[in-house]
Amino acid sequence: MTSKAPDGSVHDLNCLTIAELQQHAYTRMDKQTRDYYNEGADSGSTLQENLDAYKKYRIRPRVLRDVSKIDTTRDIFGFKSSVPIGVAPTAMQCLAHSDGELGTARASRKMAVPMGLSSFATTTLEDVAEASAEIPNVLQLYLFEERVHSLKLIARAKKAGYKAVFLTVDTPILGRRNLEIRNQFKLPPHFKIANFAEEEEPALGDEETGGNSANQAKGRSKPKAGSTAGYTEGGKRVTPTGPITFHTHAANPTLCWENDIEWLKEVCCPEMEVWVKGIATAEDAILAVHHQVRGIVVSNHGGRQLNGALATLDALPEVVEAVRGQIPVHVDGGIRHGTDVFKALALGADFVWVGRPALWGLAYKGQEGVELMLRLLSDEFRLCMGLAGVTKVKDISKEYLVKMDRSGFVARL
Repeated sequence: MTSKAPDGSVHDLNCLTIAELQQHAYTRMDKQTRDYYNEGADSGSTLQENLDAYKKYRIRPRVLRDVSKIDTTRDIFGFKSSVPIGVAPTAMQCLAHSDGELGTARASRKMAVPMGLSSFATTTLEDVAEASAEIPNVLQLYLFEERVHSLKLIARAKKAGYKAVFLTVDTPILGRRNLEIRNQFKLPPHFKIANFAEEEEPALGDEETGGNSANQAKGRSKPKAGSTAGYTEGGKRVTPTGPITFHTHAANPTLCWENDIEWLKEVCCPEMEVWVKGIATAEDAILAVHHQVRGIVVSNHGGRQLNGALATLDALPEVVEAVRGQIPVHVDGGIRHGTDVFKALALGADFVWVGRPALWGLAYKGQEGVELMLRLLSDEFRLCMGLAGVTKVKDISKEYLVKMDRSGFVARL
């Protein structure tokens, strides 16, 4: 059921918030996928912290300002995004809905926002680029120990016109996800990890999130025989072997600034920028600037890696301060409302990325559901700007926030 508002916008009367979207998605997923989709590492405390961090801030609205013309756009990769929000890379989106990554790309294009694509997508990067048309795509990259596999992916992304590589740097070792282990969730055999079509699909899901419709979960598959994870024995490193799977190849404990960032820049640039995704401290932010990456994404992997780590919003201010405007700082994790976007920007983020809400949208109504998700966040963000007395994204600053301490006292930033 839909309704048209006085301003001409269309409302889905069954789904007016991201929280309601999550509930709709919940009913459309089988238990194994639902557990996997919603899980964080270990007890899930960092996953919850990502959400709770936004509740510690309150907005200081200014009044008697002309807010009749509000500009929510933000320039990114030479493109004017309709809002400072992108769809974060999440793997195996065909599990959420048959539209999969193509639905997400088409929704992102319709809403004029950039899209990130996971290396472990169920749609090829070329098909996603074609569906995306003029909007910018970024490729989330795991740099494999055997670089030849990553080289092939990078070459294809260059040819397809991807604007940047977001190197995931917070998975030297995979975090422990207990429900994932207990349920032994596997990718149904009728799906493939499209970017490694010549290989067998991973047994389990994405680095951040995944979903599955109830009628897609009947089949289960195992990694192709012969795929083994890397290990260290007798002081020597033995690299992963066999067809590429997520659980045998994604983690790379050998990654380091000196050996890998410079190499990655050499093979990606100038066609694609190199960003690092997973920075959470000032020290690493300074190293990122030193090694001349083009940008940072403050991320803790959706709370799925190191349980007990800082919420991304809590980590953001020290990263912003350390970078001092030399490179862009983006953030993901825990964004569920347009006011969350406002708060992240006020704390210094240049742009935000949303992951799980996009998959909830897919599970709800495919491409239409992703459009709904983006429209909800965009409308809430525009409303927040107007009621806070801001007309341009660049003017959102920490002056518009206060922080509540544990005793309930307000502190200016």
